[in-house]
Amino acid sequence: MAVRKLTEDVFSVGAIDWDRKMFDDLIPLPDGTSYNSYVIMGSDKTALIDTVEPNKKEEFLNNLKALNLKKIDYIISNHAEQDHSGSIPDVLKLYPMAKVVTNAKCKSFLKEFLLLKDEDFIEIKDGEELPLGGKTLKFIFTPWVHWPETMSTYLIEDKILFSCDFFGSHRATSHLFVEDEHRVIVDAKRYYAEIMMPFRVSIRKNMEKLEQYNINYIAPSHGPVYQNPKIILDAYRNWISEDVEKKVLIPYISMHGSTKRIVEYLTDKFVDEGIEVIPINLSVADVGQIAMELVDAAGVIFATPYVLAGAHPLVVSTAYFANALRPKVKVVSIVASYGWGGVGVKQIQGMLPNIKAELVEPLLIKGYPKAEDFKKLDKFSKVFSDKIKKGGAL
Repeated sequence: MAVRKLTEDVFSVGAIDWDRKMFDDLIPLPDGTSYNSYVIMGSDKTALIDTVEPNKKEEFLNNLKALNLKKIDYIISNHAEQDHSGSIPDVLKLYPMAKVVTNAKCKSFLKEFLLLKDEDFIEIKDGEELPLGGKTLKFIFTPWVHWPETMSTYLIEDKILFSCDFFGSHRATSHLFVEDEHRVIVDAKRYYAEIMMPFRVSIRKNMEKLEQYNINYIAPSHGPVYQNPKIILDAYRNWISEDVEKKVLIPYISMHGSTKRIVEYLTDKFVDEGIEVIPINLSVADVGQIAMELVDAAGVIFATPYVLAGAHPLVVSTAYFANALRPKVKVVSIVASYGWGGVGVKQIQGMLPNIKAELVEPLLIKGYPKAEDFKKLDKFSKVFSDKIKKGGAL
């Protein structure tokens, strides 16, 4: 992707990864992604904000060369993860006088990950400013969005917040700026759900910290630049709140049709109660979709058959994933179908210590559901629905 101008003397020089389909070998990327990097030219000094994934370094370095930069004085590292830091050694080879500017914790990570040396760094503190000549950078520590060392960089004169992963979205697009606000918020919600959701409390504190700044642009390190920062700031305020929607998520697997019939019956019952319900068949599921729905779901029901005397491995892994994400769900339960016995319900229940939700008594059904089982499902769904209706800010 060619160099693009953000504002006067501020340029986007990152790379677009149109073909990347997975992140961390876990998270599907249906629309690819970008690794955004920015050059700021002051009258005295030139700064580079973040770099790119190493497998895109050729495109990135060509962009730097296209600007005909005689020098880069500072490489600002907002976050040590390699999709943003991995090309720092290549920039240092091209511009050997440059210094990596970052905080102490990020410095320690970069030394471990990239084998950089102490003399490569300028260490800064929270709130410190760095003048470039007509352009001034201010460093805002924003830890745990989503690593402990993360920070944002604010360009005072242009009122640009370079937020790295904070407010990011995975999307490969030729547009520098947000063109479709609805679509980018969906992308940003997926991104938030997959890596930010466990850190809601930290994000609240960091967003309070940002309130003192007049921000005209938010330039994240994934996805397009926000010319209207309000849309993403408002979305984040909603996601990090304790408000939920009148919605139930049912991740399930079914080997011989019994669990599927249970889920279909529950789905109909929740619809009758006026509650949105989202059954997700884990045999074909996108974990990103599960994460997205967990952002604001009021309730979750894990539905599993028994296999090898326990819960199905796909439900086990989903319960583990949900527990790691620490969603704000208010009500949780488990329904299971079994043939000859096992401990699947207790297994799943024991995997959810981080989910601080009210537990509706799990329901265990032997074989294909029968008339008496449907009566139990009626009672179960009514109890669950009533708690959903009472529990959330709907």
